[in-house]
Amino acid sequence: MSAKILYKLYGEPVAKGRPRFTRQGRAYTPAKTKTYEDEVAVMAKAAMNCLEPLTTPVAVFVYVIFAVPQSYSKKRREACLEGLERHVKRPDLDNIVKAITDGMNGVVYEDDSQIVSLHATKVYGTDAMVEVMVTEQLP
Repeated sequence: MSAKILYKLYGEPVAKGRPRFTRQGRAYTPAKTKTYEDEVAVMAKAAMNCLEPLTTPVAVFVYVIFAVPQSYSKKRREACLEGLERHVKRPDLDNIVKAITDGMNGVVYEDDSQIVSLHATKVYGTDAMVEVMVTEQLP
């Protein structure tokens, strides 16, 4: 039987920030990114239900939902919720996915090099959240 891990991260999605450098030239992850990756790890660990990280190839599905801005008119809000208007603003989808996959490193799978299939979508919804599903890709 192949494993399937599902969990949700409530709140505004955070994109992976660019590495920052100290005066000595050492690179570090920005605090906002680190905090979000830690939150991803906590939720993923709960979804793993005390299981060891997967060692097999995995597929990752990420569904990113942004709340419709309060400033939008009722007509524009409805268009967003019906999928007629897409979320084409920052943060970039690939940077959000990178923060999530890095946060799952060592928790859901041993290393993100095990990801052999990646599916991501960015949409509007009533509440901001990210839904994540990881499945084993057995031969």
